[in-house]
Amino acid sequence: MLRGGSARIGCGPCLGLRAFLGLALVLAVLAGTMFCERAYSWWIKGHGIITQAAVSALPEEVPMFFRAAGKELAHLAGDPDRWKNPETRALRGSESPEHYIDLEDYNDQPLPPNRYEAIALLHRLRRRPERAGLLPWAIQEHYDRLSCAFADCRRQPEEPGNRTKCIVYAAILAHYAQDAAMPLHTTRDYDGRRSPDGKWLQKGIHAKIDGFPETYNLTVEEIARGLAAKSHDDMWHRILQVIQDSYKHVDKCYELDAAGAFDKPSEASRAFILQRCRVAAQFTLDLWYNAWKRSEKLPPPFPGAP
Repeated sequence: MLRGGSARIGCGPCLGLRAFLGLALVLAVLAGTMFCERAYSWWIKGHGIITQAAVSALPEEVPMFFRAAGKELAHLAGDPDRWKNPETRALRGSESPEHYIDLEDYNDQPLPPNRYEAIALLHRLRRRPERAGLLPWAIQEHYDRLSCAFADCRRQPEEPGNRTKCIVYAAILAHYAQDAAMPLHTTRDYDGRRSPDGKWLQKGIHAKIDGFPETYNLTVEEIARGLAAKSHDDMWHRILQVIQDSYKHVDKCYELDAAGAFDKPSEASRAFILQRCRVAAQFTLDLWYNAWKRSEKLPPPFPGAP
């Protein structure tokens, strides 16, 4: 490109080749950008739909400001995927393992509620935490954050910042809770399986399932049907229960995909995805509701805390 804005593309073979390669690079970048935007947006929309379904089932004992924040919660629930921007490498590297757990890597060992004890367990098993995934701990820690935020809101309900952080923390919690209900977020076979001869089969299955709710028009109303907040005495136990139940549906994902039911939806595939979305919405709802109830008995973090 010459100064003044004119381009000399055809001035000799070397310059022509450079210009061609430059143009090819630009087109490749643009194509990659378009793909990334589409890939992130469809699942972000899915999180929004599920989050709105959970909001619609909140009981009246949960504060009105929270029940009225459906649009904000639905938008913010997509943020953990937005944090996987390839240009924010430090954030992307630490964020990615928060979205899944490869249960096979934990070798059926009891999972401790403390993140660092879990990392120590993985080291003993000769597994890398950033590959094995840390989803249960992301859920537990954000549940704790929301509980603390609700407690602050009870102590100082007139403080706008307390209401704001309740909405933000709840939305982030919703994202991870909903990832737990997606079976391919619980296994190392997250996007295909190897055949006996070593070839990868059914690559692309993950995106098909992630995109199903909005691609095939699942609605807030049908996901929300029958939802009601439930109390849980041991939330860590409940987190593991949801993840382990989700893992049991991995084979079903591959069976439906092999039958082409995610490419051309069948009654069975739509019912399957709808049920997983309902599990995700129920889990989100229960985490929010139990955080609110728990907050009533949480003490201040330190004497005289504002």
